[in-house]
Amino acid sequence: MALLYKSLKVKIVKFAACLIISLLILKAAIAQVPVENGVSLKLATYRHKIISNIQYKLAFNIPAEKSVALTGTEVLTFNLTENSQPLQLDFKQSAENLTALTVNGKPSMINLTNEHLVIAKNALVKGANRVALSFTSGDASLNRNNEYLYCLFVPDHARSVFPCFDQPDLKARFLLTLTVPKYWQVLANGRQTDHRENSTSVTYHFANSDKLPTYLFSFTAGKYTYAKQNIGNRDAEFLYRETDPAKIRLSVDSVFIDHKNAINFLQNWTGRPFPFQKVGFVAIPDFQFGGMEHPGEVQYKASSLFLDEGATRDQFLSRATLISHETAHMWFGDMVTMQWFNDVWMKEVFANFMADKVSEKVLGTDEFNLRFLQDHYPAAYAVDRTAGANPIRQQLDNLQDAGSLYGNIIYHKAPIMMRQLELLMGKEHFRAGIREYLKKYAYGNATWDNLIGILSKYTRADLYKWNRVWVNQPGRPVFDSRITYSGNQITGFDITQTAEQKPERIWPQNFSVTLVYANTKRPIKLKMDKQLVSVSQAIGLEKPLYIIYNSDGYGYGLFPNDAGANAGLYNRTNTTERSSLYIGDYENMLAGRYFKPAELLELYKNGLTAETNESSLRLLTNYFGNIYWEFLTAQQRAAVSAGLEQALWNAMTIQTAANNKKILFKAYQDIYTSGDALKQIHNIWETQKAPEGVKLTEDDYTSLALSLALKGYNAHDILPVQIGRVKNDERKKRLEFMLPALSQDVRERDAFFASLADRKNRQKEAWVTAALSYLNHPLRQSISVKYLQKSLDMVEEIQQTGDLFFPQSWLASIFSSYQSEEAASIVKDFLASHPNYNPKLKAKIQQATDNLMRAQTLVR
Repeated sequence: MALLYKSLKVKIVKFAACLIISLLILKAAIAQVPVENGVSLKLATYRHKIISNIQYKLAFNIPAEKSVALTGTEVLTFNLTENSQPLQLDFKQSAENLTALTVNGKPSMINLTNEHLVIAKNALVKGANRVALSFTSGDASLNRNNEYLYCLFVPDHARSVFPCFDQPDLKARFLLTLTVPKYWQVLANGRQTDHRENSTSVTYHFANSDKLPTYLFSFTAGKYTYAKQNIGNRDAEFLYRETDPAKIRLSVDSVFIDHKNAINFLQNWTGRPFPFQKVGFVAIPDFQFGGMEHPGEVQYKASSLFLDEGATRDQFLSRATLISHETAHMWFGDMVTMQWFNDVWMKEVFANFMADKVSEKVLGTDEFNLRFLQDHYPAAYAVDRTAGANPIRQQLDNLQDAGSLYGNIIYHKAPIMMRQLELLMGKEHFRAGIREYLKKYAYGNATWDNLIGILSKYTRADLYKWNRVWVNQPGRPVFDSRITYSGNQITGFDITQTAEQKPERIWPQNFSVTLVYANTKRPIKLKMDKQLVSVSQAIGLEKPLYIIYNSDGYGYGLFPNDAGANAGLYNRTNTTERSSLYIGDYENMLAGRYFKPAELLELYKNGLTAETNESSLRLLTNYFGNIYWEFLTAQQRAAVSAGLEQALWNAMTIQTAANNKKILFKAYQDIYTSGDALKQIHNIWETQKAPEGVKLTEDDYTSLALSLALKGYNAHDILPVQIGRVKNDERKKRLEFMLPALSQDVRERDAFFASLADRKNRQKEAWVTAALSYLNHPLRQSISVKYLQKSLDMVEEIQQTGDLFFPQSWLASIFSSYQSEEAASIVKDFLASHPNYNPKLKAKIQQATDNLMRAQTLVR
């Protein structure tokens, strides 16, 4: 007994010693949180442990003049569990922007170090703390224009406007007051409670918001038109600046209806009511994104919401999908928020996935499957096939780099992954798991591992193993097949998959192959969960005329091509099969398999008349233009351009659907170069008389004017005339901005490009990227190639000063159409001379220049 007691005593002493050492190590780690630029993972982890119960009380005074500084006051209250070191508030401004600071009722010295307002530990107490301050805001993330402004703080830009804890897992409530010029409208996260007017301004008070991370806090103010409608059992508010009566008449009611439909669907699917106190949205001219999901103040790009008589069915569906996407965020991302931005993809995948489910209910299963294939697969492949491919889930050490995580892998590969996961689990089990996840983490934060842990309870599959390939690694598989016959019977049929890029791995997934016979076809569903799968269902069947691989469009990767399938490509009635072949043929061409670019262009040309499905025709013509400009040599283009112009014009006259005619006219406008075509387009633009059966709007005529300025006419003759025809002031200013990029005077183009080195000339990012695409058009590249080195040199600054998508849109608008050896050498030399370059930005460069590099090696 004594020995047992002694042994136990020794164990207790050892345990106590380990515990003390652990506590000392923890305390040392806490003491070592450095004050460094951005919001580091180390800082965020520490603050999450010690801070709770956060409340912001913010008041902003917004001047009418953009040149006058915007000022504000803030009272920040929170609880601390320990105060052993100074507390860092994030504030990416200079010390001069802070005019007063008190901590717990006592004046405090302002110590602004490395983008942080550092509060001395002896000013803090365990328990409740109160920080009050006055400040002048930085303008960049307030997006100030002459008559309006809007806050866009994702991922870490709130700290550029007011001191805060700018990380997603420190949710807070925001009590907001706005003082704005008289006659301005306002919208914010919370409900408006009251307002007070004087001779020049109005002060608005808003209800305390629901719990939000700082990146979702937002407001807008300006000269907007206000609309309000009841959608179900709640009112919704809408602000917009559109002035075209036709667009307003055709769009406003539809925007409210689309929000109502999305909310109703999501409430039913999730089993949870709309999670926030109000519904509100604003249409912003030339908004940086398609939309941003701030609760109560969702921001949309105005051109995506306001459509006119010339809009195609695809545009109406795209608007409904966009609205469904942002509405889905209310549950996925806003109510349940990722813990850290390495899981930012979680909110985006669910927003896209749920938006697709809304679309499925509207479209029906067959058309939904077609649109899912067309919307997601080409965009995902465009990144996943490149040397810069990134996994869905990426590591992130500092929030200042979070913008580089965004891209087509998050928005397009992730929904494909999620659909495969739903197929693996079964729809009802998947839905039950998601409902449990939403219930458990409502108004809190969660990680992907949290979700996988819940979903694993609803399936026997090893989701952790499945997750390692689909989520944590980049790339796609390459499929090949081997089929043997005895006489006219199939005796063996194997399908293999290998990784397109190392390391070798297997993507478990489901898809179909279809055996086609003279009068029938035999689809076979496959579960591809090994490197080699034998298609046992085919053994003993009659030899087919040909096989369509991935015939249902579910499979992800590079699939074999059966020549017979392309011979009868336009005779098949199944639109998903046709689009799967369009996509597969293009991807195989890029991989150097089966087709040379000119051969595939000829195959697609035959479909200009035969393809009558609107979305499939759009896909086909997009590929048509890509091959023409990016993969044919200048000599090849010269040889075929006249014939292609004629083929497009003839197809436009033959096709009967108005939307198809317009798609073909757009494709014609893209590729024409001949003098006769130039005169024809000029006549259409000048007389404002569209080809028969084609509906052209003001925006379409503006596009024609830009095309004419690029392809032969003097921009200073064409664009001022078009500016005079445009009714909306913002659209006039956009054309004025773009004019020098289209000038025939090289010196004027040089000056325009040089002006972009100044950040203030890049504020309208959508204008910049549109202008750059014309500046670097293939017809101008022999001269514009001199801009490429400087364009690469600016990428790091673009990432630091621009919004989320600006680095990739900057690179895409510049490099996407280059094919010359000189351009490829500039990129290679840049990467070779920067061996320690930011790896995420390097990946963006490799993604944007993938077609350029492939053009060097493709046999043309």
